[in-house]
Amino acid sequence: MAIRLLANENFPHKSVLFLKSQGYNVLSIGTDYAGISDAEVMEIAIEEQRLILTFDRDYGELIFNKEYRPKQGVVYLRLEDYESDYPGKLVNSIIKEHTFDFSNALTVIDKHGIRQRKYR
Repeated sequence: MAIRLLANENFPHKSVLFLKSQGYNVLSIGTDYAGISDAEVMEIAIEEQRLILTFDRDYGELIFNKEYRPKQGVVYLRLEDYESDYPGKLVNSIIKEHTFDFSNALTVIDKHGIRQRKYR
């Protein structure tokens, strides 16, 4: 897999395991760097060129107001009432569809669909 993922602390562990089982290179903040700040998560993503997977809406502010710009992008999931492996399965299916270019974008996934806001 060419895409390297960074699962934020709030991304379910069962989803991390699912993505790893599908061959993705996934770094899990909850397992490897528990308790670090969102800014530190951004720094890891930028340095290691990873796509961030998060349920934390603060990442939009970090991108657009604090000017953290991870080249691989950020996926912000706004899901309710889901099984713990569902976010991983959803991300996997979206990546495999090759419909979206996550780079330099905040991608929001919710019950209404998927939308993106690009940044430079």
